[in-house]
Amino acid sequence: MSVNDPIGDMLTRIRNACMARHTTVSMPASNMKEAIARILKREGFIRDYAVIDDGKSHKTITITLKYLPDRRPAITGLRRVSKPGLRIYTKRTDIPRVRGGLGLCILSTPKGVLADHEAWRERVGGEVLCYVW
Repeated sequence: MSVNDPIGDMLTRIRNACMARHTTVSMPASNMKEAIARILKREGFIRDYAVIDDGKSHKTITITLKYLPDRRPAITGLRRVSKPGLRIYTKRTDIPRVRGGLGLCILSTPKGVLADHEAWRERVGGEVLCYVW
């Protein structure tokens, strides 16, 4: 099945799995999705992720979701910012703070896919992919 916005599809799958209290969610893999999952794991929003290669041309990324002790998901919200129909770019000085610094802004920069604080440290701006809180 062809998807116009693979990153938006990834975020929607994660959002739906969190609301349904699933432990894992699977989706077709790509380098961008793997980079986003790596950031989510490093920042503590997901427990783990794995890229599974079936030997053919299809790779699947499986994300293990993280829940707090009171069974609330670690991811409260996800929002796609830059969409295929309207790309949103930002300078280093204008990188948005999500939920007063409690959330995370994921950017695609010339130095790779970075979290907001990493992009600030690397002194680069880029395309604002999504907000996570």
